[in-house]
Amino acid sequence: MPPAAATARLEARISFDLHATLKRAAELQGRTMTDFVIAAVQEAAQKAIEQADIIRLSLADQECFAHALLSPPEPAPALKRAFARRQKLLQAP
Repeated sequence: MPPAAATARLEARISFDLHATLKRAAELQGRTMTDFVIAAVQEAAQKAIEQADIIRLSLADQECFAHALLSPPEPAPALKRAFARRQKLLQAP
């Protein structure tokens, strides 16, 4: 396991226009360009992961819901008693 302070390096070739835009944005926030880029990349990565998890969970939930609709379980005894009580109440004068 690497030490807690271990780091990795990321390099990317970008256009001069993008470099100028990043530099200006970093200056407006009072950050170094490295800090700005790291924060922006981390936020974008977290958002991508969260969106993928939401989509994955919602698909699983949809399948579970469809299965419950197509193959509902037998009503529990308590539910049967509740329906019987409801029926009596509706028939009362």
